[in-house]
Amino acid sequence: MVSEAIKKADVLIEALNWIQRFRGKYVVIKFGGSALEETEAVKAFLTDVIFMSSVGMKPILIHGGGKAISKAMTDAGIEPRFVQGRRYTDEKAIDIVAKVLAGDICQSLVAEINNRQGQAVALNYQTQNCLVARKLDLTNDQGEPVDLGRVGEVYDINRELLKRTCDNGVIPVIPSIAVDRGGRLFNVNADTAAAAVAGILGAEKLMFLSDVPGICRDKDDLNTLIRHVDGADCRKLIEEGVVAAGMVPKVEAALEALAAGVGKVHIVDGRTPHSILLEIYSDTGIGTELVLHDSQ
Repeated sequence: MVSEAIKKADVLIEALNWIQRFRGKYVVIKFGGSALEETEAVKAFLTDVIFMSSVGMKPILIHGGGKAISKAMTDAGIEPRFVQGRRYTDEKAIDIVAKVLAGDICQSLVAEINNRQGQAVALNYQTQNCLVARKLDLTNDQGEPVDLGRVGEVYDINRELLKRTCDNGVIPVIPSIAVDRGGRLFNVNADTAAAAVAGILGAEKLMFLSDVPGICRDKDDLNTLIRHVDGADCRKLIEEGVVAAGMVPKVEAALEALAAGVGKVHIVDGRTPHSILLEIYSDTGIGTELVLHDSQ
């Protein structure tokens, strides 16, 4: 019994340095994907976010909800369609996307945090809007414009609202749905939205919770996990095909955030219990840490 208590005390002492270092700092966390489908994983993750807030960090939670959106669209008789990896979102689809993200998932996450004695608030077009969007313009290989419908990108945020919320010890929960200056809703990619928020705020950390442990040289071999990588090497990994498929936009969003002034970006497995705490408050971490230059 005493030896177990001593081990717990050692863990707290190890965490103390990091708790002191990151107190008062913003950390933007993108949560979604497979982890959202696992009830216990969601509860464990939200408890960790509450812990971060309780020890003085300023967590900002940004979430997507792709699987839930696809199901809701199918139920409504609308076939989900993707263009260049992005969900085509027409006038009918945007209402479904908005309802699922802001009305269903966001509210459930806020309720779960508050039920666990944390303090959280939903920030979106239904309450107080935070993400400001503009229409995303893409071109195909021939340089021709690609129509994605109501798909946008985040280029600004309500800084004062976020700052006031975090200063009051409240956790902002923000769905990946944004509003343009004319009041129109846009579906935005949660990874790039999180990167934009982190960059504009100059956050200490940006964390992507994924369904993989991080960047692996061999995706089928967890022993090849890359613990630390800088921007130049990230580009090489993309060129070599080590970073491929859905990890490419995530890493590119990370690099944009780092270039905008974010201290570090972490990619961790959201299904692993306490993954964000182990990554931030331990000497070794469990995921992939990305920095702009290797001197960091």
